[in-house]
Amino acid sequence: MLIKFQNHIAQNFPQLKDKKLLLAVSGGIDSMVLMHLFLQLNYDISIAHCNFQLRGEESNEDENFVKSAAEKFKIPNYFIQFDTEIYSKENKLSTQLAARKLRYDWFQKLLSENQLDYLVTAHHLDDNVETFLINFIRGTGLDGLTGIPAQNKNIVRPLLPFSREEIENYAKKNQIQWREDSSNASDKYFRNKLRHNIVPTVKELNTGFLDSFQNTLNHLQQAESLVDDASKLVYEKVVLTTENQSEIHLKPLLEFKNYKAYLYQWLKEYGFSAWNDIYELVEAQSGKQVFSETHILLKDREKLILSERKAVSKSAVFFIEFLESKVNIPLKLTFSKVVNIFETNSNCIFVNEDKIKFPLTIRKWQEGDYFYPTGMNGKKKLSKYFKDEKYSLIDKENQWLLCSENQIIWVIGKRADNRYIANETTQNSIKIELK
Repeated sequence: MLIKFQNHIAQNFPQLKDKKLLLAVSGGIDSMVLMHLFLQLNYDISIAHCNFQLRGEESNEDENFVKSAAEKFKIPNYFIQFDTEIYSKENKLSTQLAARKLRYDWFQKLLSENQLDYLVTAHHLDDNVETFLINFIRGTGLDGLTGIPAQNKNIVRPLLPFSREEIENYAKKNQIQWREDSSNASDKYFRNKLRHNIVPTVKELNTGFLDSFQNTLNHLQQAESLVDDASKLVYEKVVLTTENQSEIHLKPLLEFKNYKAYLYQWLKEYGFSAWNDIYELVEAQSGKQVFSETHILLKDREKLILSERKAVSKSAVFFIEFLESKVNIPLKLTFSKVVNIFETNSNCIFVNEDKIKFPLTIRKWQEGDYFYPTGMNGKKKLSKYFKDEKYSLIDKENQWLLCSENQIIWVIGKRADNRYIANETTQNSIKIELK
């Protein structure tokens, strides 16, 4: 196995050579074998161990075991204890998800603080089988059937081609000691039920199952690559991305028979789960929305608009107490006194200081707001201005106003109010610029 592992690393992870590696070591057979293999190959390794305090004294014994191994082999090491159950309850997560978040957040912190290059975990081929089955049973897209990635940014999993049986044989042959996790014997967890009951039956039905599974996984990964390529090509034809939002134009999208698949590919990373609602949005009336925890998808005429959900409430008001040099929240604005004025544009206006009164305010629009738009005669309701300018619901919610005594000076970044604009005869002019 050592030679096979060495060849696998050289072929698929050449970037690990001469890098500083952090190995996640629980004390179980998989991580102890992983540590032994890297020691044999003389890599620069450190180890990290999490004590989740979920199995009483057994958890502490695991920690002490790994500490002894680190001392024996003179390996730099990091240890931490988590109160996982409290964290789980406070964050409304299952124990398993809580433990996963705690350990990976800590691992990334260690990498950053200690100038380490890669985190290495001991996931192997049987883990991949179990993950595939879990996703398949619960329902997933193609990405959920392609298995655990061999590398995900700075996390690498070099044991993925190796079976549990190979790892056990290597451990016994090299007299590697390890700790057995008693929770692995329980069928309390879904993964354990598969491990103890389903996978052995599948292996019995097909003695070459792991090889055929690996081949299937390779085909699925290639298919996913094809899907990604096609998705990117269609995205370029259909989606217009700006700084604040993405517009999915429906007319070119609907020319593709499998448009739902493209929507899924583009939107899955934004936390959406109500896929039927999203597909129905294509035919819905303007103004209909679907929400994820972080984003909004809005139907606006002939397009779907994707944008972030803003944390600032509609009732929020920001005060500018005096003529400040700049304002950073909620927008970056600069204020400066000037002698000469130039033509007003959408991102820069010149106002008559004598006509405004501090404190100025920055706020969202309210029902009944009106202003006197530059380039027009008379006043106009802001709601009518939004409609004429074809503002989407998201555009309206994101629009900020600069006001004096609650009267609009500037629809920021769009149109100023005639009443406050400076001209050639203005004695005291202020330049206000949106950065």
